[in-house]
Amino acid sequence: MNNTHNALPDVQLAPDADPEQYLKDMARKDNVLSVDDRFVLRDGQRHPFAVICPGGGYGIVCSFIEGVPYARRLNEKGISAFIVYYRVGEEARYPHPQEDLGQAVKAILSKKDEYMLDAEHFSVWGSSAGGHLAASFGTDNMGYLSRKLPKPEAIVLAYPVVSMAREISEKGTHGNLLGEHPTREMEEETSVERHVTKDFPPTFIFCGLSDQAVKPENTHRLLAALRASDVPCDSFLVPGVDHGVGPATGTPAEGWIDGAVDFWMKQRAQP
Repeated sequence: MNNTHNALPDVQLAPDADPEQYLKDMARKDNVLSVDDRFVLRDGQRHPFAVICPGGGYGIVCSFIEGVPYARRLNEKGISAFIVYYRVGEEARYPHPQEDLGQAVKAILSKKDEYMLDAEHFSVWGSSAGGHLAASFGTDNMGYLSRKLPKPEAIVLAYPVVSMAREISEKGTHGNLLGEHPTREMEEETSVERHVTKDFPPTFIFCGLSDQAVKPENTHRLLAALRASDVPCDSFLVPGVDHGVGPATGTPAEGWIDGAVDFWMKQRAQP
């Protein structure tokens, strides 16, 4: 008899959450870069792929709600998916997570034939603090350009932390990434909205406007910066939706993943 569900603590998981993955995430001890490739489509055909950075305040990687459920939805759409376990907690000091994401993309691309990837067509996804990480991959100072990696066709963000400005940044994310006493220069260096240029990848953002954990102002500032630099972007801003909902089944935001994939596919169609 499988007692996995009986082993769960007395917590309320979102409808989309994977209970077994929850237990694995909570028990994870190895705080080093790893890439979960369980969701590579292995049907003998080449597929586009998504690189997923779950959230967790740079203190944990919450694949149970913002990794595995996304990967399953993407698989249903013919997209291979990789979930990145980046360094967190005491090992999360900048630029460690950004280095990890760069190394993950490089490692994935080095196995493009083994994984049967359509390597020119990939996107980077991130939620909450993972949204900060994914968004930083689009910048010139923290992302693909500085690491000499290909430009993603799209970046997809769910209720992202964007800024390290103290008045709007999420406190735990800010502290784990920058430590207790960062300089203003370091905060500016890691505030994504300050580093958006015309080379930033096309970006889709989903944000619940009742988010009590990450201020929606993060999303508003990034959208303003994208538009100012003429970067293709779209957003799904939903009243009455809070933080950490993942695919958001049963909420007014249900279907946002479909919208994000549609946005990505439109970028593929551009000359």
